[in-house]
Amino acid sequence: MNRSLKWIAVLTTIGMLFVLLGGALVTKTDSGMGCGKSWPLCNGEFVPTDITPELVIELAHRLVSGSVGIMVLILSIWTWKVIGHIRETKFLSVLSFFFLVLQALIGAAAVVWGQSDFVLALHFGISLISFAAVLLLTMLIFEVDKKFQADKLVIDKRMKFHIIGLSIYSYIVVYTGALVRHMNASLVCKDWPLCTNGGPFLPTNIYEWVQMGHRAAAGFIFIWIAYVTYIAVKHYKHERVLYWGWIISMVLVSLQVIAGAFVIFTRLNLYIALGHAFFISVLFGVFSYFILLVSRSKKNAAKVQNTKPVDLSPATVK
Repeated sequence: MNRSLKWIAVLTTIGMLFVLLGGALVTKTDSGMGCGKSWPLCNGEFVPTDITPELVIELAHRLVSGSVGIMVLILSIWTWKVIGHIRETKFLSVLSFFFLVLQALIGAAAVVWGQSDFVLALHFGISLISFAAVLLLTMLIFEVDKKFQADKLVIDKRMKFHIIGLSIYSYIVVYTGALVRHMNASLVCKDWPLCTNGGPFLPTNIYEWVQMGHRAAAGFIFIWIAYVTYIAVKHYKHERVLYWGWIISMVLVSLQVIAGAFVIFTRLNLYIALGHAFFISVLFGVFSYFILLVSRSKKNAAKVQNTKPVDLSPATVK
């Protein structure tokens, strides 16, 4: 496989992570209006004159997103030409670029016209889909050289259910976390894991309900992943991709929960908050790869069925 293509794929995947973390940074530092109601320029100027920390963060995010967008376009076209014969390539190429453009348009609309917190919370999730598509394209590129290969993997119905269910549910967890950020509800609860604030057991306002809804969603995904990891360790040791994939997922979701708790304990330490966004992004990437394996499983099962040895014993031959 072309080494240059591998490099651009890896760099684009890393770049997409920076786009995700940059968006989280903009939200956490309340820098969304750092350039005023002007897009793509800052305060209507090509070279801003009134420099503020919020302007620097917002402008840097726009520059990174734009640069990575060009890289995604190059990667999409290049992979289409080189490995377009692989079934998933064309779909992922379109998906990666389309959702990156979509998140840019939503960000621009939020700056120029404003958007509700519930709409803005979609911004991170849309970028996450683009990141996952770029990650899968990268893995397809390396797969050509027999890395990350699972051509013979057959996934049973029980594991398929958990993979698809957790992939969908993880997106809900992502949305609730983004909603917490956009509603400035990150520190509305002074304690963890409950939100008593020295008062009633149940939340008393919309901000506490949003925060506790996210915590409940995160707690459930932790339990669910722990259960599936137990199944993988017990029954799937022979399937190394699933075995290690679920162990990695368990590590990531544990770090995600710990980071979420320390966000409260440290009163929104910026590095921990960005780590919180990083762990869920990588976890979603792992789930996306699982989905790719599920999509191939039926084809692999058909291959196994078609290659079963024919019984030529005297009792069956007439």
